[in-house]
Amino acid sequence: MSADAPVVRFAPSPTGRLHIGNARTALFNWLFAKAHTGSFILRYDDTDRERSTERYAQGIAEDLAWLGIVRDRIARQSERIAQYDAAADALRARGLLYPCYETEEELEYRRRRQLALHRPPIYDRAALKLSAEERARLEGEGRRPYWRFRLDHRTVAWNDLVRGAQAIDTASLSDPVLVRADGSYLYTLPSVVDDIDMGVTHVIRGEDHVTNTAVQLALFEALGARAPDFAHHNLLTLPSGEGLSKRLGHLSLEALRDKGYEPTAVAALAVLIGTAHAVEPVTALGDLVGKVDLADISHSAAKFDEAELAALNARTLHQLPFAAVAARLAARGISNAPAFWDAVHGNLEKFSDVDIWAAMISEPVAPPETPSVEDADFLRRAAEKLPEEPWDQDTWARWTEALKVTSGRKGRALFHPLRLALTGREAGPELKQLLPLIGRARALARLRGENG
Repeated sequence: MSADAPVVRFAPSPTGRLHIGNARTALFNWLFAKAHTGSFILRYDDTDRERSTERYAQGIAEDLAWLGIVRDRIARQSERIAQYDAAADALRARGLLYPCYETEEELEYRRRRQLALHRPPIYDRAALKLSAEERARLEGEGRRPYWRFRLDHRTVAWNDLVRGAQAIDTASLSDPVLVRADGSYLYTLPSVVDDIDMGVTHVIRGEDHVTNTAVQLALFEALGARAPDFAHHNLLTLPSGEGLSKRLGHLSLEALRDKGYEPTAVAALAVLIGTAHAVEPVTALGDLVGKVDLADISHSAAKFDEAELAALNARTLHQLPFAAVAARLAARGISNAPAFWDAVHGNLEKFSDVDIWAAMISEPVAPPETPSVEDADFLRRAAEKLPEEPWDQDTWARWTEALKVTSGRKGRALFHPLRLALTGREAGPELKQLLPLIGRARALARLRGENG
């Protein structure tokens, strides 16, 4: 990897499982790194000690591995507290991190008062007016300070790699809280410190973080570091317009995996919707590398519809070569797997459907209805004309051509009774491919109504 190769990071909080929207961010980062011979860092934002768990951290790792994302490095913010302490001390020494003592109730009262006066509900910096004696008195009463970063009330501008030129007047923002009263850190300072220490060159994340960028750029400058490039992609919503969240468990990657969706279908939809590109199936995650440029991402929200995922999942299976599924078929004990896959893959909606067709081939079947007298007579004659083995894909055509001559039947009258008797189904894979898999003994029993 060259010195100029990009370094990106995906920084989830291990407070729940990843959902499809999180996957979108992770995939944009990983694909950008791979397209530019860069590296991808998985960085757990686990400074929330009460809610972060190892179970969720392991779940996130499993979800990323299922998608095909391979991390180049892993880091945990909970193991880097000393670095955040050093940065906070440096900011305090310069007067850029100042102590505040208001309770949540007091802050809420002030916000309501400002709104009532038609003023923006931003923090009024009352803590900066406290004398040393007043701070000592408050601490003597048992109040522990929380710490805010002092913004310099100027316009912060940057070129967003998705949204173009952006500018935010930090005078319109409250000085952000960086350190809680219990000494723990909120997201902002650890994120900036980590990006500096880990050499992150590009921050690719959802557009809900746009406002945070102005604060973070100010922090990079205050800590004497060059800021990375930022790219804020559009967010996924439900068809109703509702945003995604961890409470929507049915859209977690774990739930989608349990429903039988292919990881490549999930990845393709997560990446391609809301871009200038059509949603198309891919055989492997690597097929998406270089396909979507950050500039191709729309500025409008992208709607995620599970029905679209189901359709894409079927299209994905329909184009998968046997080599891509050989191990999965072997694990299910499916025999004559190459011919079986060629026969059934075009009729699959989910991979587990192979079990239905495998059972249809090897287990007794019953037609959905009792054949009419005419059809029963036709099936009897069809059994008599059934060719001897060995069979191949030409057997079906030779057999049905002979039946057409002897019975006078053609079209649906010819083929429909045969399909019902041989498969027990109204529709399915082409019989020219299924017939050799069913075999003569089972086919003969089924034609005779012996439930073979």
